[in-house]
Amino acid sequence: MISSWVEKYAPQIDASLGLVLDLACGSGRHTEYLTSLGLNVIALDRDDEILKSLCARGFQCVSCDLEAGPRGRESYVWPFAVDSLAAVVVTNYLHRPLFPSILASIKRGGILIYETFAVGNEVYGRPRNPDFLLKENELLQRCVLDSSLGLAFHCVAFEHVIVNQTAPSVVQRICVRRN
Repeated sequence: MISSWVEKYAPQIDASLGLVLDLACGSGRHTEYLTSLGLNVIALDRDDEILKSLCARGFQCVSCDLEAGPRGRESYVWPFAVDSLAAVVVTNYLHRPLFPSILASIKRGGILIYETFAVGNEVYGRPRNPDFLLKENELLQRCVLDSSLGLAFHCVAFEHVIVNQTAPSVVQRICVRRN
């Protein structure tokens, strides 16, 4: 099922800016949807079996474990250059060290569409671990209010809500555009 948040804000992606990243793409539902909008999409995930299936269907794919570095060190290598992406779409995934790289890779005029679980979700199910739950207003803080990167993003929309797509869950979601 396509995220209603992605469906609502994906039409704001400027295809003329180039490549759109579906980060932690999973089964590729958003890769397929974004491609159907005429966008040039690349699917990134660490699950090679899922990516093989997406590649066989003609999608551009990158296999990358963004949470593990060489020899198992806690590190990552971001495979995209600064100012190289028209948009980044992320759903149901959180690895906080990636935020600076994600934001820096978005071109001026590009957008970030992000939706994942937040504090309060532990009442409804997984994830329950605070490492995988956004804190109150965390997406606003990281994407709009934190100026340490020297980048400016305009908040198009933000929510911290209970949704009930397949089961109740608490999510935080944001759409920001780089100035």
